[in-house]
Order: sequence, then C-alpha cells, then structure tokens
Amino acid sequence: MKIGICETILVLNPTAQVSCSDDDVNRIEWLDNTPVISNDIILAKQTELQTAEDNRIEQEIANKQSALNKLKALGLNDAEINSIIG
Repeated sequence: MKIGICETILVLNPTAQVSCSDDDVNRIEWLDNTPVISNDIILAKQTELQTAEDNRIEQEIANKQSALNKLKALGLNDAEINSIIG
C-alpha cells in the first residue's frame, strides 16, 4: 500500500484540514487555519511510514510462508492446507 501525502499529514497532525492534489507536496492546500508543515518534514515522515508499511507486509508474507512450511513438515499436503486457510 502506498502511503499518501494527506495520510502522512494526518499522522503528523490528526486535526489538519488539507486538500491534496496528485499526491504532490507542492500542491497541498492548507484549510481552516491549519498550521503549515514543511515539505521536508512531510516527505521524511512519508518515507518513514512507507518503510514501516513495507516491512509489515514483508513480515506478513514471511509469517505465512513459515506457517505453510510448518504445516507441510507436519505432513499436510497442499489441498489440506488450502482447506484450512481458504
């Protein structure tokens, strides 16, 4: 999942009122007197959030593969495993 600019701003300021165009930090419209957050801070936080999301997804895939390997080591075949996990 791609972490967007507006999503990043809301992590930095959950009460922010903004409009984001084309997911471009240079096209943010700050609304209702929301304090402006610098582009550098937004982009750094976006990178941090994206790295965390990518790592979470990779870990989820690794966990699933580990579980499948353990089920196979117990003697289950692919059809049996698929009936369990759907």
